[in-house]
Amino acid sequence: MKTTIASLFFFISICNGQSNYPQNYFSSPLDIDLILSGSFAELRNNHFHSGLDIKTQGREGLKIYASASGYVSRIKISRYGYGKALYIKHPNGYTSVYAHLQKFSPVIEAYVKKRQYQGETFELELFPKAGTLKVLDRQLIAFSGNTGGSGGPHLHFEIRDNQERPLNPLMFGFDIKDTTPPVIFGLYGYPLSEYSHIKGRTKRIKIRVSKQKDGSYKSDTINAYGKIGFGIVSTDRQDLASNNNGVNKIQTMYNNQKSLEVNFNRFSFDETKHLNRYIDYEFFFNNKKRIQKLFIEKNNPLSILKAYTNNGVVELKNDTVSIFKVIVSDFKGNKSELKIPIKRAYKNLIKSKQNNTKLQYINASQKMILKKDHVVVQISKNTFYEDVNIQFEVTNDTLNLHTASIPLKKSIDINFDISKYNGRNKDYLFIGRISQSGNRLIYSNTKKRGNSLSTRTKYLGNYTLGIDNEKPDIEAINFKNKSWISNLSHLKVKINDEGSGVKNYRATLNGRWILMEYDIKTQLLMYNFDDDITKEIENNLKIVVTDNVGNSSTFESLFYKK
Repeated sequence: MKTTIASLFFFISICNGQSNYPQNYFSSPLDIDLILSGSFAELRNNHFHSGLDIKTQGREGLKIYASASGYVSRIKISRYGYGKALYIKHPNGYTSVYAHLQKFSPVIEAYVKKRQYQGETFELELFPKAGTLKVLDRQLIAFSGNTGGSGGPHLHFEIRDNQERPLNPLMFGFDIKDTTPPVIFGLYGYPLSEYSHIKGRTKRIKIRVSKQKDGSYKSDTINAYGKIGFGIVSTDRQDLASNNNGVNKIQTMYNNQKSLEVNFNRFSFDETKHLNRYIDYEFFFNNKKRIQKLFIEKNNPLSILKAYTNNGVVELKNDTVSIFKVIVSDFKGNKSELKIPIKRAYKNLIKSKQNNTKLQYINASQKMILKKDHVVVQISKNTFYEDVNIQFEVTNDTLNLHTASIPLKKSIDINFDISKYNGRNKDYLFIGRISQSGNRLIYSNTKKRGNSLSTRTKYLGNYTLGIDNEKPDIEAINFKNKSWISNLSHLKVKINDEGSGVKNYRATLNGRWILMEYDIKTQLLMYNFDDDITKEIENNLKIVVTDNVGNSSTFESLFYKK
């Protein structure tokens, strides 16, 4: 049944504590129980997770069904991100999204391949008209896979509203077995003004938390003064999954008054980057753990945050013991509660003098240009969340631009003058970011204009000039030159470039372009003989691979097939 009477619909919505989202309009896109490897708005690198990651039993090729009737409004294929993705627009205004697919259903696959061969490209984005690819509820639309940036076989499933904002699919009635409350792993305190302290400390401090017999959590009584805030490390786990997922809601109270609420049921793609303002980004950079700050700092526009009192900041005004409470919930309403007793205690703080003469002051509200030797860094206004002091040094061909422990809202421009270089090596230069460990150079998209190399990046850190004068490697995996391969359904070829990385490739069979799908994780190109490009017994395969600085390799092989 696809519709409900208004009174029942309203009752269900109130019971679920959600707004009016249809509870039985969308059906499961899979035939198996829904077990999650990733929850909605889960904290990811530089973004909130925009859907549910549904486990596919560790396998590829499971049937994926349209979650409701509608039409295919968008198809995107990329070596990165969502990999193969399908978007279905529904009559009620919502759009469902299915990503990391192995392949599409026969009708959709034929539609896509026709355009791939017309454009001679593997990666593409299509926007079919409303009547072109209609689908019915529970109609087969694709098969599950592991394409794009997926870390393992699963289905990424989304529901978006008519403004393309992702919504928590669980609000639409999908049932995930979950009787276990979230776990609170860590508590941290933050002095937030010049004269504030927690236990005599003026910087972030870890606070010991113990779990009580009733399942709640409690910290030691902390002595503090001035304006302070708190942050927690917390995750949730569903009944049928061993992995940790994100939580659904965090509420805080100070002396029984609402302080702050974090609701993870909806956000926009425009704001998702501000995850890095919500978490303690410096701590994450150094420790790979995300502290969720339960107070709103300047220039944090996240709509998931709702402040009731003082933006979640605690201001201690008297000597009585006060209580700060944190309540963490999952979607099913399972809750964990943490109580933090606080006693006001003045302490005469000794301010240490900081010598910042070697640091570059950045005024976040102004455009800035940093120059030294042959390097120029351009920073547009409002690139940083707040005014900061950063390292800016140039030694030979290496730029030291602080560390990547400070998040950026916008990209910065880095320019190297390479006029001192001569000869062929000049043609093979690129800008690379030195890895945190210092043992790897990561290609940064580089543009060359005359004697200038430039790149745009959202990361601070160390940048230098790299030279890549080596051609890409091309290796046949499941066949040999001049061999019979009548029993093969696919051709597999591995491509790799250790320097600047693979930029593009082109494959032909007997002079005709063929579709070779590229899996960047395995570095494999794969051609499916079902494409039926040739009827010849003797076939000449030619592949040309080009890296990001223009080095090219050509691979040719004969094979025989009946």
